[in-house]
Amino acid sequence: MHQIVSAHVDSSRRWWVLAIVVAAQFMFGVDAFIVNVAIPTIASELQASSAQIEAVIAIYLIAYATLVVTGGRLGDIHGTKNVFLAGVLGFTVTSLWCGLAQSGPELIAARLAQGATAALMVPQVLATLHLLFADGSRGRAFGIYGIVLGLAGAAGFLLGGVLVTLDLAGLGWRAVFFVNVPFGLVIIAAASWIMPSVPRRAGTRLDVPGAIVLFAGLLCLIGPLLFGHDVHWAPWVWLVMATGVAIVAAFLWLERAVASRGGMPLIDLALLSDAAFMRGLYAVFFFFFANLSFYLVMTMFMQRGLHIPPLQAGMVFLPLALAFVIASRHSGARARHRGTLVLIEGCAVQMIGIASLVLMVAWAQTPSATLLALVLAIFGYGQGLVMAALSSAVLSTVNPASAGSGAGMYGMTAQIANAAGVAAIGAAFFAIEAAYSARLALFAAAALFMLSIAACAAFLSWMRRAAA
Repeated sequence: MHQIVSAHVDSSRRWWVLAIVVAAQFMFGVDAFIVNVAIPTIASELQASSAQIEAVIAIYLIAYATLVVTGGRLGDIHGTKNVFLAGVLGFTVTSLWCGLAQSGPELIAARLAQGATAALMVPQVLATLHLLFADGSRGRAFGIYGIVLGLAGAAGFLLGGVLVTLDLAGLGWRAVFFVNVPFGLVIIAAASWIMPSVPRRAGTRLDVPGAIVLFAGLLCLIGPLLFGHDVHWAPWVWLVMATGVAIVAAFLWLERAVASRGGMPLIDLALLSDAAFMRGLYAVFFFFFANLSFYLVMTMFMQRGLHIPPLQAGMVFLPLALAFVIASRHSGARARHRGTLVLIEGCAVQMIGIASLVLMVAWAQTPSATLLALVLAIFGYGQGLVMAALSSAVLSTVNPASAGSGAGMYGMTAQIANAAGVAAIGAAFFAIEAAYSARLALFAAAALFMLSIAACAAFLSWMRRAAA
């Protein structure tokens, strides 16, 4: 497989392949943000309950996070192009279904299917980059990938607001899902023509029992993280999560048994003994633990603590997104010369941004939206330095034949961390806000962000020593 892929490495077509797969990543990223903007309108028109509306967002994340490792391994077995095409087609069709949904339960079912198809599509993006850019162009390629991540967030906020406000052809919120359809069809056509084919790995098949066990274990872990707050963290929630930990432990035992019989485990067990890769996954966890939770806390603080209107609060994040994009360009170039040090520097910049935010809020009773935007831009620049090169650094030691498995484990770790961060830091913020004030809640959340980012930097340094 490595030889087949390497034949394409020096071809200029690989940059067209890069454009295709990051376009799919862009569509996935936009969808994650655009739905949040449309949620109030969806709730009103479908007369959905608050629990149903939460499920519209959470079920998508659960489906994606629990199946992304399986999606990555399917790419290793059947070829990244084949699984990528299947994922994009599925994502396009399920987006259409979401837009046509006539009730809250139907939309939840459609979002479940959409998340599952995203789990087929997204791992192939990182796997393709890892396979095609193993030379000096790797930093530039992953830098472009990072830029797309930043643009997707900003575009999601803006496009969602525009589509819902304009109410094109009377479609209202449905347009935020329908917009994926033409983009998906273009990506499918371009990928069919340009992406290099990697033949199916002979004599291999998916470890179905392993996939089922992992799905059950992750479901028990992630589901309570997303819904535990709604049931006030009842004792049974912790019991379900403990069960999830036990099932994941059993999954690792099962995978070793599959390997001992000469089968192909769902995850490449060699990755578990790769010190650099595993330390990198710890860094990924702590980086993303402070990712979605940061945006949740800032949105709540601006709207409930500072009483900034929702539209203006959304605009505050635009300089952050711009700084993220600029940093992504810088990160790729600097990573070629300084390696993992750039990521550690990015963590330091994020911490400076958070410290500046705390000082500004402590000094100014009601900081303006403009001041907030400027301070958040510092955080965004640091985040861009890390995120743009993080996936490349973590996957750098992964064997090309296991690129899909490695990318799936990366994606699973990131999504579990996002869910855990929203649950833990969100719970701390809301509890302190209710007992004291939004200002004190922000300070407490900021301390947790700092600890998480510091842990990320520590694991990046540890990973750097292992790679050396």
